[in-house]
Amino acid sequence: MPQASARPVAETERIATIDILRGFALFGILTVNMYLFSNPFQNYLLPLDPNMPWYDRVGLWLVHFLTEGKFYTLFSLLFGLGFALQLQRARARGGKFWTVYMRRLLVLLGFGLVHAFFIWIGDILVLYALLGFVLLLFSKVKRPRTLLIWAGIFLAIPQVLSLALAALIEFGRTVPEAAVQIEAAFVEQEAMFAQEAERAREVYQTGSFLEITAQRARDLQTMWLGTLTMAPTVLGMFLIGAYFGKREIFADLAAHATLFRRLVIWGFLIGIPANLYYAFAIMQVSRTIFGWDLAFANLALAIGGVAQSLAYLGSITLLSRRDPWQRPLSALAPVGQMGLSNYLLQSIIATLIFYSYGLGFFGQVGAAAGWLIAIAIYATQIPLSHWWMRRFRYGPAEWLWRTLTYLRLQPMRR
Repeated sequence: MPQASARPVAETERIATIDILRGFALFGILTVNMYLFSNPFQNYLLPLDPNMPWYDRVGLWLVHFLTEGKFYTLFSLLFGLGFALQLQRARARGGKFWTVYMRRLLVLLGFGLVHAFFIWIGDILVLYALLGFVLLLFSKVKRPRTLLIWAGIFLAIPQVLSLALAALIEFGRTVPEAAVQIEAAFVEQEAMFAQEAERAREVYQTGSFLEITAQRARDLQTMWLGTLTMAPTVLGMFLIGAYFGKREIFADLAAHATLFRRLVIWGFLIGIPANLYYAFAIMQVSRTIFGWDLAFANLALAIGGVAQSLAYLGSITLLSRRDPWQRPLSALAPVGQMGLSNYLLQSIIATLIFYSYGLGFFGQVGAAAGWLIAIAIYATQIPLSHWWMRRFRYGPAEWLWRTLTYLRLQPMRR
């Protein structure tokens, strides 16, 4: 393989808008993760606490409406876009791609496993790394439209299965004997999650680092089952991103301005009503009791999440090229340039705030305060990223990722 084909992306090859989008997505991801940083993840599945203050209900509703399901999808799209751009660059140099990219994914998998077991259970990197190997199978696709067709198939899979399961359960409820068993199973499941939530709350509030690590391993058994349900959606968004890359849409933003405007218009027209439905519906149901209510809420989130993420993408892309938005949005580019480092840093800061080996605020912070903490963390990351990127070529995690991927020390200082 020619040496040139196994080198990292040069700074001159970066597309600033993609870095801005990645930086923007990191804020949205943080706002969603904040509830899980500060509470047992089982609380996410259980019915809403009837004693929750109104301002925390508003804060949680805003997460459901504005950010949940919108930013991991956007980040997934950008991952697929990055894959396509790296593939194009490797082919332009006349070299092989698979070996280096598989090594890149293995390193990402290592980051994810360390993150999940020793920092925070809500890791997405393991899923990205594993699905990256599936994404490689699409590297030889010739027609961009084929990528969109497969994306649609993968995005539809979870919803078809969800609706089929709801139909099966609702049919079972029409049989008296089965209905009793179904309800008993759901009651037992809800009680089990409530018990697990209390156990987790005590460990994260008062346990040692070793006890918390053991609790993380216990929680991951359930958490990863939930993460698997996200896999088709993540892969679908990977493929939409690869479609953008294959069509070189970000190589000439002016030529594709109409496309971005359509994404904004149709994304919000579809996304806003779907997410309004989801935000109100999900606060009335328990995720441990499956039926039509939860299935339709999940369907609304699936449609609204993808639509609104595309609307966000179109909006940020268009605004980043216009005054007076260009300058403030460009401030997000360094955050996106060191996106992996900032993603990990968010987990480190948040767990130090909430876990017992830090400030110990676990279970004591509501959704409203969670928004304020997320804003404070992100507001700190912006100047920190600028300071770092003025002095170094890569974020610390990115530098290690590149060094292990290309099997040689990468230059760090500018």
